[in-house]
Amino acid sequence: MATFQASLKTLSGTPGSLTELVSRMNRYACSNSQRGRRFTTAFIAEFDPASRRLTYVNAGHNNPILRRQSGSIERLEAGGVPLGIVEDTLYHMGEVSMNPGDWLAAFTDGVVEAENIRQEEYGEIRFIAMLNSGVMLAPSMLLNSILTDLDRFVGNAPQHDDVTCMLLRAV
Repeated sequence: MATFQASLKTLSGTPGSLTELVSRMNRYACSNSQRGRRFTTAFIAEFDPASRRLTYVNAGHNNPILRRQSGSIERLEAGGVPLGIVEDTLYHMGEVSMNPGDWLAAFTDGVVEAENIRQEEYGEIRFIAMLNSGVMLAPSMLLNSILTDLDRFVGNAPQHDDVTCMLLRAV
C-alpha cells in the first residue's frame, strides 16, 4: 500500500486524464507485480464541486454505491482490471452528477465480507440498509453507525481483511 500511495502521489503530478493516470499506475504496478501475482484494486476519482461531476476509474475494486436522494442505488463500475495484472490494459472512465442529498459509499471487501461467528457475511444488503437508514445523519455519524453495526455483527469472530469505508454526501 505504501508503494501504491507513493506512485499515486508521484504520477498524479503528471498532466493527463484520469484514465491516463490509472494506466501509468498500472504499468508501474506491473513492473513490480511478480507477473500479476501481486495486484492492487483501486477506486480513483475526482470531484468538481462547481459542476457537481464525479469522474472515476474503478480498477477492480468493489463497486462503490451511489445512493441518490430519491433512494435509488447506482453502482460505479466503469474502469477495468486491478492494477498490476495486465500491463497494457485499457481503462474506462465513468462520470456521474452528484446532486444535493446524494451519497457516495466506497468500501473495501473487508466490510461486506466480514464474517460473524457462524461464518455469515455482513453483506451488501445489510450495508445498503445501514446507508439508507442514516441518510439524514452527518457523514461522520453515519460512518460511525455503520462501523458500530459491523462490530456488533462480527462480535469476537476473527477477521482476515481490512475494513475501510469512505462516505461522501453532496450538499
